Amino acid sequence: MFNLLEITSDTWTTVGIVAAIFAGSALLIAILILVVGKVFKVNVDEKITKILENLAGANCGGCGCSGCSGFAAKLASGDASLGDCHVTSPEKKEEIAKLLGVEITHEERTVAVVKCHGGAENCGENFEYKGNPTCAACNSLLGGNKMCTFGCLGCGDCKVVCPEKAIEVTDKLAEVDPDKCISCGACINTCPKHIIERIPASAPVYVACSSPCRAKEVMSVCKVGCIGCGKCARTCPHGAITMKDNLPVFDYTKCTGCLKCVEACPRNIILKRGVATIESDAPAVQQQENA
Repeated sequence: MFNLLEITSDTWTTVGIVAAIFAGSALLIAILILVVGKVFKVNVDEKITKILENLAGANCGGCGCSGCSGFAAKLASGDASLGDCHVTSPEKKEEIAKLLGVEITHEERTVAVVKCHGGAENCGENFEYKGNPTCAACNSLLGGNKMCTFGCLGCGDCKVVCPEKAIEVTDKLAEVDPDKCISCGACINTCPKHIIERIPASAPVYVACSSPCRAKEVMSVCKVGCIGCGKCARTCPHGAITMKDNLPVFDYTKCTGCLKCVEACPRNIILKRGVATIESDAPAVQQQENA
């Protein structure tokens, strides 16, 4: 058996030196870690932390920031508005408004709509696209393969970024489910054609076209595109529709949902929407200091 008594004093001295070296190294490393942590410490604003605690945490990017932490920092510095976030609950927004010292007002929540009705059956293609199957990549090639340069490309970039799975693509055309949409804006920021917009959640109708072109050009590329005839505006008994850039624009504060515009449209691009499940309100914020 190994006999500890046979170990010489020189051996014990060597062991002690090695142990001391290890202990000294460990102590030195610990001191260096503390020094580096102190020197490079990032001071986090307590207000930002509290704001972040109240945000929804969806990190959807709809506010224009990469995530909720970036949005919280912009809110704290006054470079963003709470109204840019459509995901955080009204109760949490009220808490954030108190932290920011701003007043909060309530307005009807919104939902996203795709302002196009020209799917594969209604709008032709200039060429067969075989590249990267994304709207962004397709759009980078001559503005996309759709004959209408303002139409939905139908590759589904909006569907991919939607955190609520509220978007489906059928017949090369994206469509938003209003019952699932939280109006975060991720799809709006992603669409390279910029044809996804927010409308009031209670709006009974919306315009499913984004082409400002004149009638002859529209009819040559799409079976259902708006021809700018203005019949809907002339028919509306409440003056809720005006024509701008050959497209009808709705003033939803005047729209009563009579649907006369839907009946009058010769191209069927004013589409009806259900209103049974979209009556809740969401807050917007006025960026002004409390008196």
